[in-house]
Amino acid sequence: MTKSSDVDVVIVGGGISGLAAAYELQQRGLRFELLEASSRFGGVILTETIDGFTIDAGPDALLAQKPAGLKLCAELGLERHLQSTLEPRTAFILRNGVLHALPEASILGIPTRMAPFMSTGLFSLMGKLKFSLDLIRPRGSYGPDNDESIASFFTRRFGKESVDYLAEPLLAGIHAGNVEQLSMRALFPRFLEAEHRYRSLILGFRQQAKKPASGGAFRSLPGGLEQLVHALVKALPRAHLHQQNKVLRLEASRPYVVHCDSGKAIQARTVILAIPAEHAATLVTGFNSKLATLCRDIPHVSTATIALGYRRQAIGHPLKGTGFVVPRVERGTRITAASWVSSKWPGRAPSDQVLLRAFLGGRRDATVLDQPNAELIHIAHRDLARLLKIDEEPRLSKVYRWLRSTPQHEVGHLSRLEQIEAQLQKHPGLYLTGSSFRGAGIPDCIADARATAKRMAEEVEFHPAEGI
Repeated sequence: MTKSSDVDVVIVGGGISGLAAAYELQQRGLRFELLEASSRFGGVILTETIDGFTIDAGPDALLAQKPAGLKLCAELGLERHLQSTLEPRTAFILRNGVLHALPEASILGIPTRMAPFMSTGLFSLMGKLKFSLDLIRPRGSYGPDNDESIASFFTRRFGKESVDYLAEPLLAGIHAGNVEQLSMRALFPRFLEAEHRYRSLILGFRQQAKKPASGGAFRSLPGGLEQLVHALVKALPRAHLHQQNKVLRLEASRPYVVHCDSGKAIQARTVILAIPAEHAATLVTGFNSKLATLCRDIPHVSTATIALGYRRQAIGHPLKGTGFVVPRVERGTRITAASWVSSKWPGRAPSDQVLLRAFLGGRRDATVLDQPNAELIHIAHRDLARLLKIDEEPRLSKVYRWLRSTPQHEVGHLSRLEQIEAQLQKHPGLYLTGSSFRGAGIPDCIADARATAKRMAEEVEFHPAEGI
């Protein structure tokens, strides 16, 4: 690693955002050094193979509707390996102890045909009637100055029951957040755009359903999602990727000086911080306390993924689908969701066994992570055994803890981002990217990281790189 100023860019963070930024810089022929504090790359993308089970400890899929992830896979030669979810692609929601399938012809629970929706047992008759009023409700306010929570949006479009049994477990649940606090503008602009364009979400999503995506909404890879990380690392110059190099301090001089715990001080013309907001706050606080406060005020929550393997014959439920979510109003069930991994993706478990993932924590139940791993396994197994009719203990169990790893893009988040950008203007050559800031999904992180690297390359004059 160089101590000289002959480095165009230092990237702090070796998760998917940092790696995607590095890849974009390499495509543009720019010199970089990437610094990762831990002993592995990929951040929350982690896949393990244990006793024939392929376990994604964090995210397990790329959303096909957002093209940045699939585009990167194609560039890395992974396109032919992409897998679609197995059929049937049915998701379930728990109500009164019973798993109800999301109605056919629905998009994130929004019906595109009314007949399947009216026959579901998931909603009461009154709930269905209020849901159908979306067809005649007027548009809400639309624009960059209008933000509202997921709960507010669903209440005014579909009624309170839609919040309890759809928006909270499904939409807020994706982000392990509070449905009364998470921002529609930041997380689900597609809903607002549909309301603005079509007035009715049901009518708008019906138009979108006329062009269904082949192969379902999600894609993954045979070796799990970390196969993407491995391909990215392989495509980058290994000599410029550094693990176990924690950045302790950043000097906002020109050039910037990046101080590592190894004692090295690296000079760089530009710096990309591809790390959680609270860690970015620590690095910028010495030269911009306002920027540090803005970053630190972005909340993050902790979650746990519990992987459990069972003999197939020990499970009474048919497991025909992808899994289920648990509304917070459902008492007596502590897990927030479960994924039927071996029913969702091919080749994830031995043929006579089943792999399940259960999820705990988030805004709803932060204290559960105070429990030891054995207790988390017990909680997950107890809930799954009751709901899926499992009559024996798991043959495989593994807990993955993700401490303060899930950002909460709450109402006002996009306004905060505007303030962050205003502060960054005071420090030319300093950039922020990652799930804390724009988009929490893997395709969003890839898109923003590459866009950030592209913008940096256009704003700063560099000398052509040599030897990378």
